[in-house]
Amino acid sequence: MADEISSELKQKVIDYLKTVSKAKNKEVAHELGIDKHLVDKAISELSKEGKIEYLYLGASFIKLKDT
Repeated sequence: MADEISSELKQKVIDYLKTVSKAKNKEVAHELGIDKHLVDKAISELSKEGKIEYLYLGASFIKLKDT
């Protein structure tokens, strides 16, 4: 069950990132109305899967990886 929730959350993160050029983790959590700790975990998994990348522009941002 946790994996299903995680997959759903990861898809929500991806869908949100399609609407912006980049975002901070806390912005994603706020926009999705989901606890930041859960969003951090989903973002970490998406990064390991190669679907998103981190940007360091004075602060940490995430964005969808260019395909």
